[in-house]
Amino acid sequence: MRLFEIIDRVLSYHPDANTALLEKAYVFAAKVHNGGSGLTGEPYLNHPLEVAGILAQMRLDEESVAAGLLHDALEDQHITLEQLEESFSKEIAHIVQGVTRIGQFGFQSREERQAEYMRKMILAMSQDIRVLLIKLAERLYAMRTLHYHEDDRQQLIAQETLEIYAPLAGRLGIDWLRMELEDLAFQYLHPDVYAEITQGLAKTEEERNRYIEEVRQIITSSLREFQLEGRVSGRSKHIYGIYRKMIKQNLDLQHVYDVIAFRIIVPTLKACYEALGVVHALWKPVPGRFKDYIGMPKSNMYQSLHTTVVGPYG
Repeated sequence: MRLFEIIDRVLSYHPDANTALLEKAYVFAAKVHNGGSGLTGEPYLNHPLEVAGILAQMRLDEESVAAGLLHDALEDQHITLEQLEESFSKEIAHIVQGVTRIGQFGFQSREERQAEYMRKMILAMSQDIRVLLIKLAERLYAMRTLHYHEDDRQQLIAQETLEIYAPLAGRLGIDWLRMELEDLAFQYLHPDVYAEITQGLAKTEEERNRYIEEVRQIITSSLREFQLEGRVSGRSKHIYGIYRKMIKQNLDLQHVYDVIAFRIIVPTLKACYEALGVVHALWKPVPGRFKDYIGMPKSNMYQSLHTTVVGPYG
């Protein structure tokens, strides 16, 4: 990830962004790290650049992305909170301080560590949610480069990711991040099962893609018949999600049928229920699988309708 790519990504959703702030944060971070190299053997500056790139992918404001570039500046003993405040702002400096504080503790037992991590994460979220978002972005980059660690370290980081970071991403409604964290962690914790599922999915990928497009067109056409505006997309469920279904239902991969999910985005709540009616008119719903998160939103205020149906080919 390069600075101009981060800036282009930010400008794509925030055309009036203060790009000079991002350039200033980049120069400051480059001076702090002073040509050092990280675990990957690449310049250490790549680490904050990748974290900032993930924050831009989350479509955060330029202050948050700048804080991502600076997120480990206070770990350098030559940089103080006051220097960050003078060079940038109290807002950015305190975001960076929050990120640093979360990482500055260690405990004997796994249970103690998890409990304290959760407390610190929740506290950070209540004060400034951007601190937590930067920690999640940092963890995603760490998981993407986990192969550079020793095996025992890989296991520890992967377990922590699956038990702490992925659920937090889910609670915040950042599902793409949760799913990537889960899949990356699962790959290290259960490599044989991970390989079995990925190989099994690869064999039917072309067939699945054709099915997704066919069903997408059927739903889109049916929505138009009822004069409903909607965007329809489909995807294969992520690997860890499929694994959980295999365990929960005591099935092998060949007998897990609901490995494809569709999403219908409509402009109003009323249209959401109407679109559900269209889907249920097309295909038989599976009893007990309907969830109304509009009437009863999740704790993070996520709202949608979930259903499972028997598709066109059973």
